[in-house]
Amino acid sequence: MAAASAGSPSAAGTAHGTASGTAGQGDGAARKGWVLVDHEGFDRPLKVDGAPWRLDPQGPRSPWHVDAFDDDGEAWKKISGPLFAKRLAGLNVFRKRVAFGTRGWLTAEVAAVDKDRNGRPDSRPGLSTARLPGGQKAARISEPSWDAGVLIRPSRPLPPRYRVEMTLRGIDFGGKRGGGFDYGGRHNGYTREPCKTRYPWTFQGALPGKTRCDYPDVTRENGFYYLTILDYATPAPHGNPGVHYRRKVIMDGYYSDDERWKNAGTCDPRTGRIYRTFDGTFNGVNALFPRGDRFREAANNNISNEYYIKTRCGNVSMDKPYGPGRRFQGHLTSAELQPELLPKAAYRFAVERDRTGYTLEMSGPFLHIGQATLRVHHDFVENGRPIWHYNQTPGEYDGRFDRKLTHTGPAGTYTTEHTWPKGSAYPDSFIIGDPHLNYYEGSASVDDIRLYVPEKGR
Repeated sequence: MAAASAGSPSAAGTAHGTASGTAGQGDGAARKGWVLVDHEGFDRPLKVDGAPWRLDPQGPRSPWHVDAFDDDGEAWKKISGPLFAKRLAGLNVFRKRVAFGTRGWLTAEVAAVDKDRNGRPDSRPGLSTARLPGGQKAARISEPSWDAGVLIRPSRPLPPRYRVEMTLRGIDFGGKRGGGFDYGGRHNGYTREPCKTRYPWTFQGALPGKTRCDYPDVTRENGFYYLTILDYATPAPHGNPGVHYRRKVIMDGYYSDDERWKNAGTCDPRTGRIYRTFDGTFNGVNALFPRGDRFREAANNNISNEYYIKTRCGNVSMDKPYGPGRRFQGHLTSAELQPELLPKAAYRFAVERDRTGYTLEMSGPFLHIGQATLRVHHDFVENGRPIWHYNQTPGEYDGRFDRKLTHTGPAGTYTTEHTWPKGSAYPDSFIIGDPHLNYYEGSASVDDIRLYVPEKGR
């Protein structure tokens, strides 16, 4: 439910409530109590782009298999009938999985679609070493076509308590520049070729009577995952519906002028007041806690959780209107980046997991407020509201939020009998980049990925 104080400057600053932190908070304050155990500064050349492509065999024996919501998962087959298998048989997916960093603690996952099945990917996404204008090295995520994905993840699941952070030095995955979506020969970060659609993965399953180019266009929706925690050990790019079912906490950018979001709000962290996202620059950061007790039935057949959001402008659950007069609906974006300041400036994103819950942190020169650090914390279970799949071990959870969900498509239904049973456990693994094989296009520069654990005695 929307907080009564939403839209008021007094909403900021509570310890476990809305966003806190002061402008100019330094690294030392943010990392107090933590010990660095892994660090990647990208000083050594990356060897990802030279690695060979592998054809994903699909099915349970695939190294990239996850569950029923996988690229060729049972859920899509049940709700779509034979049409989904026919659609999927019309393309191949090629992949790379390359470990890097000290002791191989990080892994690059790269994937691209081969739509004409000629034996090679249709584009060349990758992860390479880049030199910033000041001479500093960074990793460049390059995704020249929407039908591909690139992400960085840990090679092993994260520990029970941790702080993970990354530094962003450049971002070009859509949003406005100079007041408009059209720049550099692109629209919202996408090149202008036709037939850029969600095919073949939609939340509703395969669409009867629709060819590839008849599927919904994606170019009004671009985005990037700055730092997000998923609930399984080996994240990789997949069709976007499955990814939505696996997120524990999220810090992402979603740059969309789609009419569905015309009433969405963006927080001004300086004043604590909300303005229409459509009146901003579409370069926001969404800090989201997926709810384990509510699902977005109307939007996507229960395949995506509802979101709880905490900002300096108040706390909201995305299934209800919020703000002054309750005139806002949908995402409440925490702050807006200023991409034109990069790479001279930088943004740092961090996720912490402690004994009580998760903290999301973002630092940098945000629009309206300038240099600031914004932090929000949500307990694993807060006011009866759980973070989805928060438990890393069976002992951390008693089964109280387990439920049955039915997913409906044009040809039938698929039922998830137990979404979160007693005795279950879900490792934490972060992703940086684009995990969607049928959405998002652009490039980004990432630097300084760090993993911390608590100091002894904390």
